[in-house]
Amino acid sequence: MSLNLEQKQAVVAEVSKVVSDAKAAILAEYRGLTVAQMTDLRRKANQDGVYVRVVKNTLVRRAVDGSPYDCLKDHLKGPLAFVAGKDPVIAAKVVVDFAKDNQAFKIMAGSMGGKLMSIAEMTALAKLPSREVLLATLMGTMQAPAQKFVATLNEVPAKFVRALAAIRDQKQAAA
Repeated sequence: MSLNLEQKQAVVAEVSKVVSDAKAAILAEYRGLTVAQMTDLRRKANQDGVYVRVVKNTLVRRAVDGSPYDCLKDHLKGPLAFVAGKDPVIAAKVVVDFAKDNQAFKIMAGSMGGKLMSIAEMTALAKLPSREVLLATLMGTMQAPAQKFVATLNEVPAKFVRALAAIRDQKQAAA
């Protein structure tokens, strides 16, 4: 079904908005997938906050023009699904995990921070822990020295109290 001019402009505006908020964008060929498989991909992606849409390549070209994802223009050939996410790790995980389960789904290109990424780099990115896990690990690492310092400071009065208790017990035993 062909889109009229207003619908095309709406699609370009929607994809442009997604691209402006995204930290990573991925192009994947979906040729050979069933509707049920594509629906499954969209459902998984939507749960993780990742945008997945099959869009005409000319409309994606217009949407990414002048954005950090301009480097994807050369890879817009054939039937492609456009994937974008605010968290690059989660976006890569969704695509790589789906590609593992569905041989017909092929990752064609990806971009993060204005740089074109190879399929190996996207697979490595998918293996990283999510942003929340990395932040929690960082916070735990940052808090460890402070916790040790507080425990050390707390040990001085605790030792003093134990020494007083030992002296008290010694005097009671002597009496």
